[in-house]
Amino acid sequence: MVNSKTVQFHSPDQTTIFAARLANNLASEDLILLNGEVGAGKSVFCRALIQSVLQYEEDIPSPTFTLVQQYDTKIGELWHADLYRLNDPSEVIELGLLDAIENAVILIEWPDQITDFIPKSALNINIIAGSHETRVFHFSWTDEKWDEKLPDHE
Repeated sequence: MVNSKTVQFHSPDQTTIFAARLANNLASEDLILLNGEVGAGKSVFCRALIQSVLQYEEDIPSPTFTLVQQYDTKIGELWHADLYRLNDPSEVIELGLLDAIENAVILIEWPDQITDFIPKSALNINIIAGSHETRVFHFSWTDEKWDEKLPDHE
């Protein structure tokens, strides 16, 4: 059964707060897939989530050109992937992304390139840019662990 939830954020600050609250609930083997047009807010969400669990503040670059960035965090190993420039789906194997799914928290932007490799336990986030700074986040999942992990929006 697919569960879903839609949340509207009216500013990047609201997105940042929500991402940090979600980050506190994450553990290894949690996979989050982020979809949305260029500029929808995928990277803003990922940077906020990562920054909130880092032990020391650091710059969070977009992995657009490196494809993957890895971080040691308070919640364990965290991988941030941007697959927009992925040439072939088999490259995820070379990147080590499939192995990391078993022992790290993974955030993947543009996951549609690797649908054959994605476990059903993933949390899907589709982001739609609204007027000005408003963003609509549509969350969907089948694994009931997300019922507890996904925070309420206040």
